[in-house]
Amino acid sequence: MKSSAVVVLLPLLCSWNSSALHVSRLIVECYIVVLRILVVLATLGQSSWPTVAMASSYCKEMATSTADRPHSVTVTEFGAVGDGVTLNTKAFQNAIFYLHSFADKGGAQLFVPAGKWLTGSFSLISHLTLSLHEDAVIIGSTDPVDWPIIDPLPSYGRGREFRGARHQSLIHGSNLTDVIITGGNGTVNGQGSVWWDWFRNHTLDYTRPHLVELMYSTGVIISNLTFIGSPFWAIHPVYCSQVLIQNITILAPSDSPNTDGIDPDSCNNVCIEDCYIDTGTDLIVIKSGWDEYGIAFAHPSANISIRHIVGAAHSGAGIAIGSEMSGGISNVQADDISLFNSLYGIRIKTSPGRGGYVKYIHITNIVMNNVETAIGITGQHGDHPDDEYDPNALPTIDMITIEDIEGTDIKYAGLLQGIQGANFSNICLSKVHLYVSSKSPWNCSYIEGFSNSVSPEPCEALDKPYQASLCYTSEHLDHKNLVQIL
Repeated sequence: MKSSAVVVLLPLLCSWNSSALHVSRLIVECYIVVLRILVVLATLGQSSWPTVAMASSYCKEMATSTADRPHSVTVTEFGAVGDGVTLNTKAFQNAIFYLHSFADKGGAQLFVPAGKWLTGSFSLISHLTLSLHEDAVIIGSTDPVDWPIIDPLPSYGRGREFRGARHQSLIHGSNLTDVIITGGNGTVNGQGSVWWDWFRNHTLDYTRPHLVELMYSTGVIISNLTFIGSPFWAIHPVYCSQVLIQNITILAPSDSPNTDGIDPDSCNNVCIEDCYIDTGTDLIVIKSGWDEYGIAFAHPSANISIRHIVGAAHSGAGIAIGSEMSGGISNVQADDISLFNSLYGIRIKTSPGRGGYVKYIHITNIVMNNVETAIGITGQHGDHPDDEYDPNALPTIDMITIEDIEGTDIKYAGLLQGIQGANFSNICLSKVHLYVSSKSPWNCSYIEGFSNSVSPEPCEALDKPYQASLCYTSEHLDHKNLVQIL
């Protein structure tokens, strides 16, 4: 079977139902298996091309299972009622407060049994495992009062959508060590539709909340859960290190606004793997602060591995970087990704005023179907937090390698538009094969780079022989500071 046919038949082969709230782990595993078959088909007969080592080998050193906690309580012991009607915020808060006393005794687990557990925002503590039964559903309240107002992030200077403060996430934490959010594929439901309506109707006063936001934390695991209906970005680790996000399903309607899946923001040593994401915007997007605030805060995102991802980014990109990247983003490896029904496949976005850099990026083994633009690297994207940004703070985009890409039912191969006076440099494309419908497949300006075995034929700015010494690969990834989570 041709690889393009495999992409088209993915939903049929795996019996996927996009309307289902739960996507079983077996179905996700089926997608991943088919993906690997497809990548093999795409590379048969091309053994003369160099093999690139996996940049995510350090992820194997990180914890792949939750830690055993010597102490455990159930949220019902603190008065929680799983009827989908009773508000359980105090029960969650009281249970976590009680477990604080076990932090120096090996930590503790808060277990959420089967049921529908309505709650407002609650905060986690260090050395805690929040564990959901497979039939447990944590449901976010539809009353904004139950989502407290908190300060804006210092690297943003304001809420992302509105000046001033923002709503706290449903599951929140700050300055934590060794925190785990996991389960037997239990569900966190943000009931985002009410927030999306308020956003569209311009009735919100503060930036919408995430489902999970952990700040200034180390040793974070989020695994084996389904997240649906996030009001805003679903999972947002910010200023964190040693983060593992694994075996996660994230679902939101195709028209839901700004419902990114996973947004590591000014984080380092991050592994994201084996996830299925179907959302309104980007699947996974790496960020590091916004204009002058991100430049001043100077907390880059670095050493990030993304692999074995399947999904649809209906109004966004499968793998994205920016546009908030003012603190800098480097050493990123994305490998073994399957995308369908998306606006972009791969996207790097920035703007004058951002400053910062995006460099040492290696994206490989990507399969996409029904994607409008396969590759987008653009320098005129995004708004600004205020009028205080420096328009002369130009970003540096350098050492970007994209290879082993196969796409069917693609409209445009690439939109590659740098910034005058700050050309995007060392953009390297290798073994990129796209079946496009547009008679003008490439749109390029202010970029410099190299290519090898690219179809349709790339724009003139990239029509130079591939230079291995100038093209970044995972073999260059910095492993020196990568350590185990546990």
